[in-house]
Amino acid sequence: MQIIIVGDGKVGMTLTEYLSLEGYDITVIDNNPKVINTVVATYDVIGISGNGANYDVLTEAGAAKADLLIAATSSDELNILSCLMAKKIGTKHTIARVRNPEYAQQLVFLREELGLSMVVNPEFEAAREISRILRFPSAIKIDYFSKGRVDLAEIKLPENGYLAGKRLSDLYKICRDKILICAVQRGEEVIIPDGQFLLAAGDKIHITGSHSALASFFKAIGMFKEKSKHVLIIGGGMIAFYLARQLTDIGVDVKIIEQKEERCMALSEALPKATIICGDGTDQATLLEEGIENSDACVALTGIDEENIIISLYGQGLGIGKVIAKIDRISFMDMVESVGIESIISPKYITANRIVRYVRAMQNSGESSMKTLYKIVNNQVEALEFSIPQDSFYTNIPLKDLNTKKGILIAAIIRHGRLIIPSGQDHIEAKDSIIVVAAARDRITNLEDIFNR
Repeated sequence: MQIIIVGDGKVGMTLTEYLSLEGYDITVIDNNPKVINTVVATYDVIGISGNGANYDVLTEAGAAKADLLIAATSSDELNILSCLMAKKIGTKHTIARVRNPEYAQQLVFLREELGLSMVVNPEFEAAREISRILRFPSAIKIDYFSKGRVDLAEIKLPENGYLAGKRLSDLYKICRDKILICAVQRGEEVIIPDGQFLLAAGDKIHITGSHSALASFFKAIGMFKEKSKHVLIIGGGMIAFYLARQLTDIGVDVKIIEQKEERCMALSEALPKATIICGDGTDQATLLEEGIENSDACVALTGIDEENIIISLYGQGLGIGKVIAKIDRISFMDMVESVGIESIISPKYITANRIVRYVRAMQNSGESSMKTLYKIVNNQVEALEFSIPQDSFYTNIPLKDLNTKKGILIAAIIRHGRLIIPSGQDHIEAKDSIIVVAAARDRITNLEDIFNR
């Protein structure tokens, strides 16, 4: 598959990394020659220096025969124009990064009338992920499948925790609601566990189940936290705007601290239900004056990773129930986790995951179609959702009798809106949705890939 990426900033570079590792033929366009030299030296891609909306540049990049163009520059207008030009030249599919809230209201028009295959908004997607965590703060991270019917939650087992030393097959004794631990990270090791696996303190575990089942499970192991009702956001950028709007719409009390007076005025007009404070959110006196210690959650969303880390550490030191930090630099990730900041948000990775899912779905030629893809355990494991439109060689056969590849787990079956955490006696039917957990290196594009045939 031939893919053109226009713009090699944070999102573009991450996409280049992800998609080149998946083996696609990548051409990167950027108007900065130094950026092009760096990306060509780092990844096995072709680089072209120039304007990604220019006919000659797009033609040189092979837009006439390209399967997909992804426009990810910092300009919404340039991204839309690049996609329109590529489509006219002959590119089959186009994806535009669009951040402006005004354009967000016109997504249907952009897709249908202008022929865009997909529109992505990194800031909106990041806000939505933060909102999920704040609604279920027991988890470090939470993803949804099947329109919210199934949750995939990540937690870290504490020292002397209830689950340390427990065997997975004994979980039903702890919680009667059906849940499944589908992946475990222990140090550098990643495990797709079976029923005989023993949990240990410090493990990061990923659990699937309905929202109510996970709530019951967290209560049973003493790790349940009520959803956040008073949220303090540091930094008033686009993520803060989208997040505040989502939270105030469900009745959450939101306060934003932003340093720039002009931005504060704009936020005050756009978010009448939120409290906007003009001040320095990295200043201890300001944070105390605005009642940080009385907040259920603190979300650090400044444009500087180091500031977000310091604010988060301070919030944790005050005993705030949930602390979330936006981090862009991958070199900071391990360091941040080592000091105890567990919930980390990176807009560029969230966006890259969405686009990788779309690209995989484009390749899908089997009897199932991919609906959702999440990368978990530091991108080493994937959780994928497939729909089964019709009967196939793997339907109506007990799972224990199917020749599933080693290290791959069928984590859930959704049938007529009902969640099934499967045992060996369960089976797959046409019209089901199936959630599969597998190592990222397996690179699954359709459900048939999980079976030995």
